[in-house]
Amino acid sequence: MNYPSENKDQRHHLQSMLMRESLLDKEVQKSTEAPVIKMLPDAHVIKIGGRSILDAGRSVTYPLVEALASILESKKLIIGTGGGVRSRHVFSIGLDLGMPTGVLAELAEADALGNAHILGALLAPYGVVAIPPAIFGHLLPLFIRTVPGVIFTGVPPYSLWEHPPAIGRIPTHGSDSGSFLLAECFGCKNLTLIKDVDGLYEKDPKIDSTASFIPKISTAELRQRPFETLPFENILMDLLDNSRQFQQFQIINGRSPEKIAAALNGEHVGTIVYR
Repeated sequence: MNYPSENKDQRHHLQSMLMRESLLDKEVQKSTEAPVIKMLPDAHVIKIGGRSILDAGRSVTYPLVEALASILESKKLIIGTGGGVRSRHVFSIGLDLGMPTGVLAELAEADALGNAHILGALLAPYGVVAIPPAIFGHLLPLFIRTVPGVIFTGVPPYSLWEHPPAIGRIPTHGSDSGSFLLAECFGCKNLTLIKDVDGLYEKDPKIDSTASFIPKISTAELRQRPFETLPFENILMDLLDNSRQFQQFQIINGRSPEKIAAALNGEHVGTIVYR
């Protein structure tokens, strides 16, 4: 019996555009560009700072919880948390002991999870659930269709596989980037970073009260200007530039909790970073 030349061994082959190609080939990579589905297009992702909000205690956290409770009546929220001052303390110890970046990333994730449970307890009366990291990604669509909001540790689970940073050993990916990656993967409606400043300034407003506020800025301009510090992780610029789902994100002041609802409604109430 004669077989086609490509099937003389009588094995079944999967017909695929990538079957005989190297996935490292740049032209092959370009050929994979196509529209990406939005799995949770009606959900809003917000990241709540650990040091900037939760570490400030009752006076700052309770008004924010009340604002979130009101928003949950009409919107689906996916809430990421950061580790705050505890992460900085454990980083100091880990760096002094010579811990590698991957170990520091694991420790940061544990601290962020602690804040997720704290915030989850405060929002429990409103039906919000803090989901364990091990099942979060798999069951997120189920939970977000069942309850008004969910909370997760914003630190991405790179763990021991955290990327080595260009400078020092502090992990590059924190709760800002983890929240962005979650929003990007699930195609959520928008991403809002809730800090303790109104947004981006030319200088740190906590040090220089005369610093000029920047309401809107591109990633290209951010790279060109000599900012001493930013109110978000530097890696977010790269993530936004390569995003398939997002053109921008907004930074707002959580100590003015009424701004959260406005931001989720598409209003410009902080600093918008766009590409």
